[in-house]
Amino acid sequence: MARAATTTDAFNAVAEPRRRQILDVLSAGERPVNDLVRLLRLRQPLVSKHLRVLREVGLVDVRDRGRQRMYSLNGHPLKPIHDWVKTYERSWSRRFDRLDVVLEELKETKEDNRGNDE
Repeated sequence: MARAATTTDAFNAVAEPRRRQILDVLSAGERPVNDLVRLLRLRQPLVSKHLRVLREVGLVDVRDRGRQRMYSLNGHPLKPIHDWVKTYERSWSRRFDRLDVVLEELKETKEDNRGNDE
């Protein structure tokens, strides 16, 4: 089956690590492109390309401020990703809870063995 185009939804857009980095930076607040270039240590054309994709799926908003274009995060399109990951969160939580029990048992066993050595 062919993979969907990058610009069809947030899932495909955030599959690219550099786009996730851009979203991470924008999560702290609005930034001009030059700040993103400097902070991410990427070339401006590459940052602009990724911003275009993020803008097309609605993850990034842009506004003009004088001669600068200001980019900001729009988290609403991330909700389907959040909802999908949330289904796995229950499984992870159960596994971590079981791991906590095992670690506590190991700790008690270690303490018991230490007490027997004395």
